[in-house]
Amino acid sequence: MNALSQPAAGATSGSDLTLEERLVAQARALIPTLRSRQRAAIAAGQVPAETIAAFTDAGFFKVLQPARCGGLELPPRVYFELARTLAEGCMSSAWVYAVIAVHNWQMALFADQAAQDVWGRDPNTRISSSYMPVGKVKIVPGGYRLSGRWGFSSGSAHCDWAILGANVPPASAASKPEPRNFLLPRTDYRIVENWDVMGLRATGSNDIVVEDAFVPEHRTLREIDMFDLRCPGHQHNPGALYRIPFAQIFNRTVSTTSLGALKRALTVFVDTTREKRATYTGERLARDTTIQFAVAQVERSLDEQMLILERDARELMDHAEHNTWTLERRATLGASTTATVSRCVDAIDELMEFSGAKALYRGNEIQHAFLDIHCARAHVANNPYPYARNLGAIRFGFQNESLDI
Repeated sequence: MNALSQPAAGATSGSDLTLEERLVAQARALIPTLRSRQRAAIAAGQVPAETIAAFTDAGFFKVLQPARCGGLELPPRVYFELARTLAEGCMSSAWVYAVIAVHNWQMALFADQAAQDVWGRDPNTRISSSYMPVGKVKIVPGGYRLSGRWGFSSGSAHCDWAILGANVPPASAASKPEPRNFLLPRTDYRIVENWDVMGLRATGSNDIVVEDAFVPEHRTLREIDMFDLRCPGHQHNPGALYRIPFAQIFNRTVSTTSLGALKRALTVFVDTTREKRATYTGERLARDTTIQFAVAQVERSLDEQMLILERDARELMDHAEHNTWTLERRATLGASTTATVSRCVDAIDELMEFSGAKALYRGNEIQHAFLDIHCARAHVANNPYPYARNLGAIRFGFQNESLDI
């Protein structure tokens, strides 16, 4: 496969901006367009094809994709910054971008033949997912027969492949089922349009149905191999980017966009409250010290979470480059990202509380962020309790009990 004809990270091309800076600048330039398309996207329950095309043309989906497969192979912090920035325009669009793009990173962990299957003809081919282990698996010569129905496959309408979760039956009564990811082409599954929810409405996170499809061995990936950093794809993709535990990348995929949505909501709140007056007293709400304090608290919380994300993103690459991973540090970093959306929920709740009755009307900017961030919190990877409990147990000398770190 040929690498994408883009300058290497850090290079310039007719300007003083690096490739990373140009990508972020392109994302920021798209914010007004994403905002203008948001209402139609919500009504359609899908991110518009024009938006997906814009992300593709900009190279956003290739940020984490292996260079040998036509990608850019840039550090995770670039990917996180793009997702966060795009969410200032439309959180659903940013969510779909982040979820689809992370699969291009995960493909580097599969056997090389799987990458050839997906990108052999077109390095722009996109992949969706649903990792919940609900599939039914039968072991057959050369691979597996897979059936089932999976929910919450964000952006699936824009993708031609899907990664689905299921447990392989144990070889004996004394063994346990083996969690795996299964990679299937669009011809082997159908999408059931049932996405009708209160927030993240444009993500098109519909169900996927598979009816007795054959999946060859090379298009499966054991979860324990992703946890142990011993994946078949490492032979062909030895770069540090692919020596990061799966959960450390994926969990930030579904938490980072809340930061962008909260930032937008804070800006809108300040702008709309600056000259707003109380209905009964006529007093300027901006003079209310409680509201002033709330704005400062939200700004401080947002700043803290963004700094933590940037710090953690750099640490992920540092551990990968120097092979300094420890279970304790992985548990710490896992708890760090899974707390992000809960902090964003607290912050957006405060803004919603002071937004008044006008925020109840559909289309209100604060309400959009309120609903989207609360829906993000419902994702299993944004539940801070199991991750924090596991970290606390490790601090007391107990064994790690999670594969999601």
